[in-house]
Amino acid sequence: MNTTAQDQSVARRRSKGTAAVLVQFLGSMNLAITLLVVVCIASVIGTVLQQNQPYPDYLLKFGPYWFQVFEQLGLYDVYSAGWYLFILAFLVVSTSVCLTRNSPGMLREMNKFREHQQERSLRAFSNRREWTSALQMAEVEQLAARTFQRHGYRYRGKNHGEARLLAGMAGRSNRLGYIFTHLSIVVICVGGLIDGNLLLKFREWTGDLVVETRNIPVSQIDTSSRLPVTRAAFRGNVNIPEGRSAGVVFLNLKDGYVVQDLPFRLHVEEFRVEHYDTGEPSSFESDVVLTAPELDEPIHQTIRVNHPLIYDGYAIYQASFGDGGSQLALTAWPLTGEDRRPFELDGEVLQSQPLEINGREYQLELEDFQPMNVRPIPEAVTRRDVRNVGPSFTYRLRSPTGEAREYENYMLPVEVEGRQFFLSGVRGSPADDFRYLHLPADERGRPDTFMRFYTLLSNPDELRAASERGAQQTMSDFGLEDSQLVPQVAQTARELVRRLMEEDFPSVMAYLEASMDERQVPSERREVLMTFSRLTLERTLWEAYQEARDGTDVRTVSDLDEQGQQFFRDALAALSAMDQYAAPVFLQLRDFQHRQSTGLMIARAPGQNIVYLGFALLTIGIFLMFYVSHRRAWCWMRPLAGGGCQVLVAGANTRDPIGFQRRFQAMTDELDARLKAAEESARRKQD
Repeated sequence: MNTTAQDQSVARRRSKGTAAVLVQFLGSMNLAITLLVVVCIASVIGTVLQQNQPYPDYLLKFGPYWFQVFEQLGLYDVYSAGWYLFILAFLVVSTSVCLTRNSPGMLREMNKFREHQQERSLRAFSNRREWTSALQMAEVEQLAARTFQRHGYRYRGKNHGEARLLAGMAGRSNRLGYIFTHLSIVVICVGGLIDGNLLLKFREWTGDLVVETRNIPVSQIDTSSRLPVTRAAFRGNVNIPEGRSAGVVFLNLKDGYVVQDLPFRLHVEEFRVEHYDTGEPSSFESDVVLTAPELDEPIHQTIRVNHPLIYDGYAIYQASFGDGGSQLALTAWPLTGEDRRPFELDGEVLQSQPLEINGREYQLELEDFQPMNVRPIPEAVTRRDVRNVGPSFTYRLRSPTGEAREYENYMLPVEVEGRQFFLSGVRGSPADDFRYLHLPADERGRPDTFMRFYTLLSNPDELRAASERGAQQTMSDFGLEDSQLVPQVAQTARELVRRLMEEDFPSVMAYLEASMDERQVPSERREVLMTFSRLTLERTLWEAYQEARDGTDVRTVSDLDEQGQQFFRDALAALSAMDQYAAPVFLQLRDFQHRQSTGLMIARAPGQNIVYLGFALLTIGIFLMFYVSHRRAWCWMRPLAGGGCQVLVAGANTRDPIGFQRRFQAMTDELDARLKAAEESARRKQD
């Protein structure tokens, strides 16, 4: 029995020892500072790195390797990351333990006057002063008490035998500064945990919440990807076109989103945006109407940047703007297949529609529309040297296999080096820059002439006729009358045209030289054949160009004016680039009906007021710690045998010793003056 009792006692002591070590560890200053440093670093990352953006944006910015590293670390949503919330919770526990351990002692210290000091210990203080006064000890105590009070000291007296001690204390609220500062950390962290949306994170971790990655209407989103109306924290975005309304907000989550239902609906009556001369937006605002079942009348308000609409704890901010489904009237110029006749179609931005090009189905996805594009003027001196090059639209063409290329086409011709071109950018992925195809604009400012020229060269029958006419003219210029050679020469011209449309003119010349090497053409004939082949190619292109110009009777390129000659050269350059353009169709914007949409950020932060309270406590605590000095002073009085008393005043302050020395000197000078005045008054009465 004794052995069992001893074992139980040892176990209890070990348990108490382990608990004490754990409590000491949790309440240690080193742990708290370490956690605070980690939280500060995470907050810096969350400030520098834009949070809750679509994953493709991060992938483009950082690349595949670092994208995955940052994703694993949860840096794309730092304030809701599991490790960040764990650190906040751990910091709450650590600071709470520290408060629980040290607050009672600090509160006791605030009411402890230390009236048990002895004369010998007071003489050890660096700030001290002594007098021998003729006054009685009661009079000296009264004067010392008045002096203490005038300098902000609360005091308490205690007898030490025949001697008496006045113990004074000032600035005791300095100790509250430590308590408020530590308490503020707990309050701020609790507010951060509340706004960290732990419920959403828990549903995500348990798999109860499914991240939606498809671009589908809200009505088709499954309930597993929707969040009901709650009082929990969230921050999301929604784009609402003019004249339409929404009752949900989208929360970016990982590589997709979830839908948060709202207890109200927002209707956008009108959206306005103003621009600087440089084309950058100077201001934008939305006229919205908020309706809710509990409202007697709808709320009408204009939301501007930094002027949100606040309703029932929900903050609605003006965040961005974009296209809201503009109607586009397009002309499609097929670039592949036998039928190259242009046709018209209508589309709506942010919508997709099937597009058939010569029997092959594509999906046309209209992504964006810009009514104005301000670009710097070449060789501009200042940032204000800009020009508006007109509307543009962005779209994707998705093949039946799912592959897609992105295009950006301008509606109006853009001036480049003094000439007018229709620009059409193309890129394989959002990570690439647009490579622009320059299609020369004709004298009417249209792409029609070039497109007919390209179509004629792509049509076997039309090209055959043009090559035969070109061959005949070239042979006539060389004095060759053998009509049997025309088909062979025309065939060579068509091959050269095909290569020109796939490569460029220098590559065609290199091909001719290589073919002559293969046929071992003598050097004396090589130059003649090269000239003959080049002229045949030029004649063929010219014949096709004549047809594209509606058969205008101009015999040679040199007969054209400078503008016409330059157009022909630009058309030949565009022919070589068409193969790299790699598009089945060229879409020309003819007309549009612009509709804008406003981008609103809607947030609910129930922990916000708690965080504000924490910052208020932190401000008060820092003020009390650094601007309120905790001071102590003692006045020791001991009666003398021959009458009068011995007076010793001492003081202590560890935070501001130099400042306290001046204060102590002023207080003791005042006490000295009071003692002398009282002694003088006593002598006058005796006299």
